[in-house]
Amino acid sequence: MEFNYEVKIPKERVAVLLGVKGAVKKKIEKALGIKITVDSNEADVNLEGDDGLNLLIGQNIVKAIGRGFNPEIALELLDEHNYFEMIELTYYVGNSKNNLIRVRSRIIGTEGKARKTIEELTDTKIVVYGKTISIIGEHEGVSLARKAFESLLAGNRHSTVYAWLEKQKKEMIKRMY
Repeated sequence: MEFNYEVKIPKERVAVLLGVKGAVKKKIEKALGIKITVDSNEADVNLEGDDGLNLLIGQNIVKAIGRGFNPEIALELLDEHNYFEMIELTYYVGNSKNNLIRVRSRIIGTEGKARKTIEELTDTKIVVYGKTISIIGEHEGVSLARKAFESLLAGNRHSTVYAWLEKQKKEMIKRMY
């Protein structure tokens, strides 16, 4: 049975998805046993194959590259323990350009400090691109990062969010041992 997915990515990310001489696209196709067709003019990406799970993984890799991740990081989604999550900022701030700029600045922090801190405390990779925050990592880390960003978007202080994350991380380590 043949499955088919279509993903739209920003035009400026098409070249990154393709890679030098199509290397990135070929790597994804080979790893998942799927066929990827890219319409460079419309930035439409079509994925075809007979394994629905591999197509879903491929779709997430393409979305991750489209949302600003380096292809090497996006390919970490080939590991079944890693997840991709995307948070739409317009859901929280509406379509106001000023609110979007303010919230993005709050999430990224001075010189990227807030984003880096959340990455370190949750063991995830995070990209803020356009109107989205994208997260790649293991399930628990992605879930914690999402809650941290939702807390910041709700207006909580950075220090409060970091303290909460540190507490969660300690509890997670306790559960492991």
